[in-house]
Amino acid sequence: MANNIKEQQDILVKLNITELNPMQEEAISVIETTTNTILLSPTGTGKTLAFLLPIIESLDPNLHEVQALILAPSRELAIQIEQVVRNMGSGYKVNAVYGGRSMAKDKIELKHIPAILIGTPGRISDHFNNDRFSKEYIKTLVLDEFDKMLEIGFETEMSHIINTMPSINKRILTSATQGITIPKYVRLDNPTTINYLKDGLSKLTVKTVISPSKNKLNTLVDLLNFLGNEPGIIFCNLKDSIEDVSDFLNKNRISHGCFYGDMEQIDRERSLIKLRNGTYQVIVATDLAARGLDIPEMKYIIHYELPMHAHEFTHRNGRTARVNAKGTAYVLKWDKENLPDFIKNASVEKITDKTKRKPQYWQTLFISGGRKDKISKGDIAGLFFKQGNLNQDQLGVIELKRDCTFVAVPVTIAESLVEKLNNTRLKKKKVRVTIV
Repeated sequence: MANNIKEQQDILVKLNITELNPMQEEAISVIETTTNTILLSPTGTGKTLAFLLPIIESLDPNLHEVQALILAPSRELAIQIEQVVRNMGSGYKVNAVYGGRSMAKDKIELKHIPAILIGTPGRISDHFNNDRFSKEYIKTLVLDEFDKMLEIGFETEMSHIINTMPSINKRILTSATQGITIPKYVRLDNPTTINYLKDGLSKLTVKTVISPSKNKLNTLVDLLNFLGNEPGIIFCNLKDSIEDVSDFLNKNRISHGCFYGDMEQIDRERSLIKLRNGTYQVIVATDLAARGLDIPEMKYIIHYELPMHAHEFTHRNGRTARVNAKGTAYVLKWDKENLPDFIKNASVEKITDKTKRKPQYWQTLFISGGRKDKISKGDIAGLFFKQGNLNQDQLGVIELKRDCTFVAVPVTIAESLVEKLNNTRLKKKKVRVTIV
């Protein structure tokens, strides 16, 4: 199953990609011929595909063992990488394992050993300790967003994982920032560095918004109303801050989602689903949302609370102005507050019109059937067109999961659709339909 030019082109067709960008072409060439590679490129430029294509080429189709291990700092990034591999349709088995997911589910899936295993360090370490698969055949190691995983405090876990694999002959480290010192236990001897970070800053505009009081909530609402219904992320440093902001947005009837580490996995996933389908135009998040999430291009991000370090500022800003798009990072600043040295040349934005935001248009419905029930997006669309009497403009994004589906419909008809469609049959299965 060598990944020759024709097969690579087949993969790109499946992903609806017409051609690779220069970073991806260079990365593939270097990774194929180099033992150790550091890939530095802005968020959203396609680093995942850049390392997956040469990995798939290197796999042995006759060996039914884990051959490549990809470590990611968050569940969401692990899930996203797994989905990209599945969408590539290479024929190789892939699984993602991570904290917050049933260990029993991991054990069942790992009975059929994947060629590519993706996971968060804690969960991978657990599987290593319990010898749930052989580590002898793992030849390729990827540390995606390595700056996050090699931070102080993770040395024991990470060094244990790396030192337990005896056959690694290719290491690939990726990040959207640079400057971190790579620990010796990674064994990254004489790496080749591919650096495209300098090309990723030109279309980002940084602006400050001055709050007359230390409590910046009123200014935040004014800014959101000024920005209208464009999609964006509000970054906070703490869970408590998110709760304060969320309460205030609710009082001002601004529909939004939340995203932080202590949330249940299902709630985090649903926040992202509703952001992707337009039910939410904005989410309030910690730095967990600054990297590795499968979300659309953000028109702006807001630093409600300033990050402590320059690399965190960079990662947050990387959620907007991605690839060829333009975007703005707004820094909310109390009048008497001093900005850190890493925020420079930020012009002041005067908020004039505060009436651009329109009421929420989309609502999200949950359907208790998915891929495992042989249900397709076409089946879902047919249900809403025929039995729900929707026209094409009223049917929004359909997101099909393994055991359920999420559908965006206009808020004004969401409840009536639930009454019409709940407990109807879809592909011989009676499905529940509820508002998320």
